[in-house]
Amino acid sequence: MEQGEFSLSEREFARIKARVYAVAGISLSEAKRTLVVSRLSKIVRALRLPSFDAYVDYLERGGTAEDGQDFVNALTTNLTRFYREDHHFDHLRAHVGNLIAERPRGTKLRIWSAGCSTGQEPYTIGMDLLGAFPELKRWDFKILATDIDTAVIAKAAGGVYPENELSGLSAERARPFERGEGTIRIPAAVRELVSFKPLNLIGPWPMKGPFDAIFCRNVAIYFDKPTQGEVFGRFAKMMAPEGFLYIGHSENLGAGGDGFRLVGKTIYQSREKLNKRAA
Repeated sequence: MEQGEFSLSEREFARIKARVYAVAGISLSEAKRTLVVSRLSKIVRALRLPSFDAYVDYLERGGTAEDGQDFVNALTTNLTRFYREDHHFDHLRAHVGNLIAERPRGTKLRIWSAGCSTGQEPYTIGMDLLGAFPELKRWDFKILATDIDTAVIAKAAGGVYPENELSGLSAERARPFERGEGTIRIPAAVRELVSFKPLNLIGPWPMKGPFDAIFCRNVAIYFDKPTQGEVFGRFAKMMAPEGFLYIGHSENLGAGGDGFRLVGKTIYQSREKLNKRAA
């Protein structure tokens, strides 16, 4: 066993799985054993505890809220990039173009990036839409970006990334970024659009909506089917009548799909809201 790493018994793994499911809705498979050992060993060692059992005991009996958050942060996975699944942004541009044509100038436009990770998704939304529609600077346009992991939220709010994040982007898409020494920064006009907030999707949602678009991509894959159905059902209630939900390429709505109709590749609209609008 490497220094600072601990063995993980079946009992300990079961306790860790039960806790992260209860507090975050994350369903850990057997394939995640190595990840659990790798990520939690550092915390267990830092707390000078002898085992994972002792760590879970500590969280349950005397750990602080910060300790609980560190546990969740360690077990979340954050993989993202600028313009990931770019067909979603093509569709969003067309949708917002229609809204601009229909709505009076200066009305509200609200978009939610749920599970925003280190911020590439909401910043892509902001850059892409401002580039296509400069008149949105005169609108009440805001993007809410949420994630359960407080560490990635803090990084996202700074809006600074390694320069290699531009790899694979066209010159046109790379142009808005501000260049530094080996870094890039999101332009101020885009940063000002985005509000980063910590949010547990299986907990209370303090915002009211409605949202013209909701992005929740590659988040639900970490939930079991009942939790997916509950979360997607709640999204349906938060959407504007003509709004769209964008999910990850490997995801489907499952039990939560009854409230939606498929309108494009991993793009959905709320049936209930559309029916009410038609009526």
